[in-house]
Formats: sequence, structure tokens, C-alpha cells
Amino acid sequence: MGTRTARHPGETEEPAFGETWVYESIVSALPGANLAGAPAVALQLGVFLGAMVIVAAAYGLWQAVVPGVAAVAVAAVGSYLMLRLSEASRTAAAPSRYYRLLFGSSIEVVLAVLAFIALLTHLFVYEPQFAGEAPPLAAILPLPVEPATEPLVTALFGEEPPVVAVYLTLLVLWDLCYRIGTSWWAAVVSLYRELRLSDGTETATFRRLDVLNVGFAATQTLLLPFLFDRPVLLVAVGGHVGAVVVVSGAAVLLSLRND
Repeated sequence: MGTRTARHPGETEEPAFGETWVYESIVSALPGANLAGAPAVALQLGVFLGAMVIVAAAYGLWQAVVPGVAAVAVAAVGSYLMLRLSEASRTAAAPSRYYRLLFGSSIEVVLAVLAFIALLTHLFVYEPQFAGEAPPLAAILPLPVEPATEPLVTALFGEEPPVVAVYLTLLVLWDLCYRIGTSWWAAVVSLYRELRLSDGTETATFRRLDVLNVGFAATQTLLLPFLFDRPVLLVAVGGHVGAVVVVSGAAVLLSLRND
């Protein structure tokens, strides 16, 4: 099993094909694109927040601005942490299989698609049929939850949602789903690395990466206050964060045995 040579932090060499998230590959292919962390996040925030304010003003949808700003902020912070995670991962010497799994497989896109389809099904099929009814999932919540009496799309955009507003919302939601898929896959690969690939080197580096991934997932908790009356979404987001904490935490504990 080959071991990939570590790339030193700050090196200007572009990552090779298969050593980036799909998100990085797409953005870096755009003419003049800059993935230098803060500037990229600032651009993302500016574009989405600007579009959100314009749409809210045009259609009088100010009730959707606060949750929208929270979602955009989570997506932007997630972008920054995802880039930090990938850049730091590429500076560590590890078996080539680890990098093929983490970046080259593009499994994070598959997970994101599954999450996004599940979200669309919930928003446009489940909620219109069962609005106001407590789902079985509500029983596992530590506090009683009173489900909203109208679907989330209706609560945000009214009975006749403007097409532009829904389009922008789905774009932001896809961004969030992609971040969820990426964080979950990074956690799974980290656990696999410690179970099957670890050779006792770079353990401190990988522990820092696992902690960074927990922080990456934890940004999603900023959405929870807006989901207290949406039990299914509350459990889904909270469950994702909890799962990443458990899996990444297991990877950290396993790495301690190699010190």
C-alpha cells in the first residue's frame, strides 16, 4: 500500500486531480476563482445575502429573512471549515487509499444527493400531508414538541410561493446538504483510517482533523432554534451532528492507542 508524500502547509502547488472535494474542483475550474478561505466565504455571503434581501423586498417575505440568514451563515462557515479540512488533510502523509476514499470517491456528493432528495420529499410531500401531527420521531426528543400546523414552505413564503424565492431557498438547502454529506463522509473515512490504515504516524495531525470535522458538523446546530416545531428536521439535523461526534470521537480514541 503506497503512502502519499505530505504537502507542506502553504505550498502553492495546485492539488492533483482526486485530491479535492467535488466542490473545490468545480470552483477552482471557474476563471479567476479564489479558494483562499476568507475571500471565498465573503463572496459567498455577499452573493447569497444580497440575493435574499432583494427577493424579500420584492415579494414582501421579510419573515423568511432571519432563518435564511442563519442558513446562509451556516453554509458559508461550512465552506470555510471544509476548505480548511481538505487543505490540512493534504498536508499529512498517509496511505494513498485514504486520499482516494476521502477525495477521489466523491461519495460526499452521493450522500448529499440522498439528503437533498429526502429533504425535498419532506418539504413538499410529508409536511403538506401531516402538518400539525407529531411524528413517531418526536418521542425520542428530550422535550415535548408542538408540531407546526402548516408546512415550512407555506410558513415562509405563503400559499403561493414565489418561484424565485423557492429557487434561492433550494440552492441554499443544497449547499447545506452538501456540507452534511461531506462532514459525514470525512468522519466515516477517519474511522476506517484508524481501523485499517493507520501505521502510527501523523496521529496528532489526524486527531486535529477529526476535531475540526466535529466543529464542521457542529455549525449545523445554529439551525436547530428554527426547527423546534419541525420534529423530523430537528431529529435529522441533531442526529447528523451527534453521529459525526460519535464516529469522529471513536477515531480519536482509536488513534490514542497508536501514540
